[in-house]
Amino acid sequence: MLNTDVITAAPTPSTPRITYRAGLVRDAADQAEVFYHAVMQGAATHYGVEQRHAWANALPREASAWAARQALYTTLVASCDGRCVGFLELDVAARRIETLYVWPSLAGRGIGTTLLIHAERLLLEEGVSRVEIEASTMLYERLLRRGFKNLGEQWVERSGERLKRYRLVKELSAIET
Repeated sequence: MLNTDVITAAPTPSTPRITYRAGLVRDAADQAEVFYHAVMQGAATHYGVEQRHAWANALPREASAWAARQALYTTLVASCDGRCVGFLELDVAARRIETLYVWPSLAGRGIGTTLLIHAERLLLEEGVSRVEIEASTMLYERLLRRGFKNLGEQWVERSGERLKRYRLVKELSAIET
């Protein structure tokens, strides 16, 4: 006789459980580390070591600096076991995504995409129908696949190093999931 009971498999240790929430002051130290490692390790195939050092040094690696940024921007966090493993900073008034970073070993698992979905829904709830971002070459292709349009290539200078990025825009739609 066939057993028709539904069996739910427990999550495997190799599949971390990610939750999404508003950023908290306690996340600030983790944000600093996520930013640093996403730039230094995650962007290694897109930027040279000198460029990555200049980029990583553009923002302090101290928790107090990232906590202060939380007062400036709406911060959304991806959390695993109580630790921030990815985050997005959103300037709702300016209709801009300021930053989007994910811990390098977790990149490509949909964490950044889910943060973007939450940010887009939040913007729509605020009556915003369009969002902009200045994206690294690392993030560029992924954002195009998510419906962003390229408004042009830009070069930004950080500590004497020139970094290529793209100015992108997306028209937001309430029916997107």
